[in-house]
Amino acid sequence: MSLTDLLRTALRSVSANKLRAALTMLGVIIGVASVIAMLALGNGARAAVDATFQSLGANQIQIGQRFSMQDGELQPAGEKLTAADGLDIASTIPLVERVEMSVDKTVKARFGKNTIEINAIGTTTDVFEGIASSGGVQPVGWQSGASFRQGSTQALSADDFISGRFFSADEVFASAPVCVLGYQTALDLFSGDNPIGETIWVDRTRCTVIGVMVELESTDIQQRYRSDPNETLLMPISAVILFLYDEEPPVYMTAHVTDANRIDEAKEQITNFLRERHQIEQDADGNYQDDFDMLTRNDILGQQQKAARTFSLLLAAMAMVSLVVGGIGIMNVMLVSVTERTREIGVRLAVGAKQRDIVSQFLLEAIFISASGGLAGIVLGILAIPLAAALNQGVALLYPGSIPLAFGVAVLIGIVFGLYPAIRASQLDPIEALRYE
Repeated sequence: MSLTDLLRTALRSVSANKLRAALTMLGVIIGVASVIAMLALGNGARAAVDATFQSLGANQIQIGQRFSMQDGELQPAGEKLTAADGLDIASTIPLVERVEMSVDKTVKARFGKNTIEINAIGTTTDVFEGIASSGGVQPVGWQSGASFRQGSTQALSADDFISGRFFSADEVFASAPVCVLGYQTALDLFSGDNPIGETIWVDRTRCTVIGVMVELESTDIQQRYRSDPNETLLMPISAVILFLYDEEPPVYMTAHVTDANRIDEAKEQITNFLRERHQIEQDADGNYQDDFDMLTRNDILGQQQKAARTFSLLLAAMAMVSLVVGGIGIMNVMLVSVTERTREIGVRLAVGAKQRDIVSQFLLEAIFISASGGLAGIVLGILAIPLAAALNQGVALLYPGSIPLAFGVAVLIGIVFGLYPAIRASQLDPIEALRYE
């Protein structure tokens, strides 16, 4: 028999039992739709990881204090990271262009009768450059949400962020009691009046307001409901350490490397510098017990992406189980079909049909069922992605490779699970098959 005759015969046989064929396809449909939806969840998780750490530039090294449990409390391990460490890193290591530093403390800010509890952040003079390069926030209504980061076509300056001025390097070195208020913080304290030049109390320290940040919003729409960048109070890092802390706290640093391609070399130089400065020696096993941690974007993304890939594989494996169940359903239905059509098979064999013709016919029927279910499953899976996203906080992104993958697996399921019934049909004895009632 020609391939055209085999296809026509297979299609006629499947069409003769439309309800049975539809129910058989159901398992494949659910399996394929599950594969596409699950891989979309995994792909969305990876995209979310990328977006989360996108603010950490390729040339940045985060340096933080390592903590250990002592007497039931987290305490700095070894020596603390200090502002002096950060200044010396920037001035000593050639590969480091600059070091941003910050500390924070929850304080009470007061002006007149208005008192609020706010997180005071002590930072360096280049904070706005860091904000701009992160791309995490932008002024409200900034060119309909256009990207607000260094390297874009828009010119960036402190004026895009602030009215008034920001504190200078001299004020940082002098621990000057000056501050810049976030947009909402200024409203809460001054009720819409101009705060620039006024003096507020930050805990027990008098602080002169020299600037107010413009109203900002997160570039990530979901993040806008979790935190408000307008509720902030910025001071020179030296002033926060001097006036708001009884003893110097650990300082969080971000080192900016001159060449992103040499970031590993810069990490090694910073590590050696801090080990020497903090007098960290090798133990008996030749290991260093560092009192600091360093992370780059590649470090974080590598760990998170590995977890996301594992998550995707787990979801895909669960979806594949549905496809296997659908394949078992195809096998059962095809075995029933072979039994019901025993006399038909006997007639075909008696008039000269070869075994390979019988195998081809039943195998094509199984493939037709699985392929049709695969196509329907693709449509259902794509339509199910918004629902999957809604159940996963909006994180689901169609993975283009999942469509040919799911369809190919569906066809393969039809071949694998349709092969045994097809072979069994071809091996029937023609005489016994003709006698079958």
